[in-house]
Amino acid sequence: MAVPPESTKTSLQQRLSGRARERWPQLAGVEVKFRGGYAYVAGRLPDDETLPLMRLKYGGYAASWGFAIYLASKNGYEPSFLPNGQMAGLPEDALDCACGLYLGDPTAWT
Repeated sequence: MAVPPESTKTSLQQRLSGRARERWPQLAGVEVKFRGGYAYVAGRLPDDETLPLMRLKYGGYAASWGFAIYLASKNGYEPSFLPNGQMAGLPEDALDCACGLYLGDPTAWT
């Protein structure tokens, strides 16, 4: 599995933080932690609680990441489809999909 370079890690954090600021005011921020080729993304709520959202899988391109949604029912991640029917895509689209589910805004999928 490919491991993202530092520049891609920085870019991902910036892209997701920017999207959260413009689309998800319920979040105080986005936390991204990397392990190997995976990026684990959690939303930070205003009370400093963190909400696991998704896992992204780096495939060698900064613009396209595999998507797995966090499932609280199994305390783990499940490979999932984005609203466009793909299993990989823009990290901002993945964030919208996860936040649409966990923050209760299905308009994120249209």
